[in-house]
Amino acid sequence: MNARLIQHRLKKLRNRHTAEVLRRFFKTGPGEYGEDDIFLGIQVPVLRKIAGEYEDLPLHEVKELLTSPVHEERLLSLLLLIRAYTNGTNRRKRRIYMLYLNNVHHINSWDLVDISAEHIVGAYLRDKSRNTLYRLAKSHRIWSRRIAMLATFHFIKQGEFNETLKVAGLLLSDKEDLIHKAVGWMLREVGKRDQRTEEDFLARHYKSMPRTMLRYAIERFPEPLRTKYLRGEV
Repeated sequence: MNARLIQHRLKKLRNRHTAEVLRRFFKTGPGEYGEDDIFLGIQVPVLRKIAGEYEDLPLHEVKELLTSPVHEERLLSLLLLIRAYTNGTNRRKRRIYMLYLNNVHHINSWDLVDISAEHIVGAYLRDKSRNTLYRLAKSHRIWSRRIAMLATFHFIKQGEFNETLKVAGLLLSDKEDLIHKAVGWMLREVGKRDQRTEEDFLARHYKSMPRTMLRYAIERFPEPLRTKYLRGEV
């Protein structure tokens, strides 16, 4: 069981039409955020099934997939890491967490971040210092900043909102639309569980935060209240 055999299997599943659709969807053109990313055209449910078959793959082989130029191989590696982390000892969990952070430059698309950050970074930091999140939030790399934000989803699901609000505060002036969406999304998730906490945060920041961020954050609010926020009348 090794990465090369898995790569060979994935190549046999290549779908050129789907790959072309994915290249457009993930903006792989010159100057776009996914520039030059390589797609085979394999859907996520198929990759999840394959991950279930190779869940005992050694971590050094998983790393081979994580450092691949092929998008689906990196995605599969993250699905494998999540499975390994969930079932791992504390020592193994630390190894997986460090493997993730040491190869963070390969986690370079919103789907890769969104599928993994909460389950590895967030889960590992649950009972530890959160300083790594602040470092990631201040990174020049858009994907590291998104990891910082999405990692807090783990805390939100545990009923803990402070870290989400702190990281959101660090990213309020971010220039990237994909960060605006991530922050707004996490604020919305806070509001689904405690609208008062979200509104307290919005009361301090909604007039200055990017419009996309605000729209995502208030998406589930009643229409009259949402309109007031958009008009700056709250």
